[in-house]
Formats: sequence, structure tokens, C-alpha cells
Amino acid sequence: MVSDGERLNREREMFRRGKSIEQGLTRTRRSFFGRIGSLLGQSEIGDEVWEELEELLIQADVGVAATVDLVQTVRDQADSEGLRSAGLVEEALRQKLVGILVQGPGTSCTKDGPWIILVVGVNGSGKTTSIAKLARYHQQQGRKVLLAAADTFRAGATEQLRIWGERLGADVIAHQPGADPAAVVYDAIQAGEARGADTLIVDTAGRLHTKYNLMQELEKIYRVIKKQVAGAPQETLLVLDATTGQNALSQARYFNDVVDVNGIFLAKLDGTAKGGIVFAIATELGIPIRYVGIGEELDDLLEFDAQKFVAGLFEDSS
Repeated sequence: MVSDGERLNREREMFRRGKSIEQGLTRTRRSFFGRIGSLLGQSEIGDEVWEELEELLIQADVGVAATVDLVQTVRDQADSEGLRSAGLVEEALRQKLVGILVQGPGTSCTKDGPWIILVVGVNGSGKTTSIAKLARYHQQQGRKVLLAAADTFRAGATEQLRIWGERLGADVIAHQPGADPAAVVYDAIQAGEARGADTLIVDTAGRLHTKYNLMQELEKIYRVIKKQVAGAPQETLLVLDATTGQNALSQARYFNDVVDVNGIFLAKLDGTAKGGIVFAIATELGIPIRYVGIGEELDDLLEFDAQKFVAGLFEDSS
């Protein structure tokens, strides 16, 4: 396993390169949440401020239901505690935002048996690149990673994963184009056991979540994994493109119905001005954000931290 010193060195390198949650939230902070900070900079908080706060949160893709509940909760707290200064109201808002995102402890890799990560998502979400980042992340934890190319429907998908595998020094298990995805996964599990791999990351077709037959294929893959390895897949990650806003929430609903998603990989966070979608996902589905992608390089992955995320929406620590 990776040592504390190695982990610290990685964090220092990310800092040196400017890769942080605050960096990734630059566009979001400079738009809607920056305006919220300015709004709460007023000397007194009146009805008009509360109404504008609600509008800004909705525009930032926090979602109508989550926004209405959030603003009412903060307003009730302000009234009951006599909070009238902007600073106190903003702090109350931040605490509530953190509370929405804290979904309990995440899953942690164990040393016993293969750790299987099933990765799902639609085409264009950044799924394959996110898989490569996950592979690098686990390699840095001292784990031997194997990749399964179970996206057999899209031309070039297997080759794309093979290219990433070569860059990572990780084996890729694949069949011919159009092969049964579940058969690929079965063989990958067998290969992982034979080669001593302790982490298997499974790519799946970037299916449209409204295509019934493709969702059936995904369900079949899920069943094969559960049958071959007790307690697997330990992680079922849905890759969402942060720039798609409320459409990401619809995708999360559909995929969660089929494979019991237990974590979100939020890709392209650095490319959106509407980072509030994470609150809509957490409020309506209760699925925690596990990782965020903040760039195109292999190391541009961060474990999600609710405190740092909310702080990054309002301030730039650099």
C-alpha cells in the first residue's frame, strides 16, 4: 500500500500544478456562487435578498426542490437565531450546503479478494478518461489494476481503452467488437484472479439511459459480477458530465434503478459554471459524490470533500 509520505508527495504535486477543488470551481465561483457571495455582502438581509438567493441557486442547477428547502431552512434559522448580518447568514448557508453533500463514509478497498468497480454513463460524459484516472489513482495506492473493455458496441471503444492501458501499464481484457459484454466481464474476473490483480475496473457501453435493451445488457453484467465475486461490485460509479446540468440528474435516476449506483464520478467540473448540480443529486437521490475530474491529465482526479467543495464555491484559497 502507498505510504503516508508518498501520498503527501502526490498532494504536493497536485498543489504545485494548481490542481485543487478551488481551481476546478473557478468558473462556478465566478458566476452564480460569486454573485451569491456579493448578494450576501449587503448590510442587511431582507425579503428581496432571500428571493434573489433562491433565483441564483436555481440558475446554478441546485434544483428547484433542493433550493426551496435550502433557502427556507436557512431563513428559518436566521429568524430563530436573530441572524441579520450577511456574514452569519452566509456561514449558515455554507453549513447547510455541506450537510446536503455529506452522505456518510465512502467505500474503502480491502486486501482480500478482487475489488471490482463497475463504471457506467452515457457517451460523451468523459467515462473512458475517468476510468483511466481511476486506474492511476488505484495504482498510486499500490494496487495492481486490470481493465475490462465491456463497451463492445461503440466502434473504437476497446482501442481507446487499450491506449490508456498502455499508458498506465495495465492489462486490458477485451473481445471482438459486438461481443457479449457480460462474457468480457466474466473473462476479466478469471484473468484478474490468475494474474493477481486486486482491482478490476469495468468499462461499459456509453448507452443512452432510455434504451431498454442496452440497459438490460448492463443489468446482465451486474448479475455476472455479483455471481462470480461475493459482495461485488464494491463500487458502482456513474460518470456524469458536470456541464450537462439537470440532464445529469435524469441520467442518475435511470442508472440507479438498474445497477444500484453507490457513487458519482463528476467529470469536467472545471468546465462548468453550474456546479450546483451536485446538490440536486445529493438531495433527490442520496448518491454521494466520490470523485471529481478537474482536467485532462491522468492525475487530475480528486477525492470529493464536501467542506472543500463548498468553500471552493465561495472563495479562492490560492
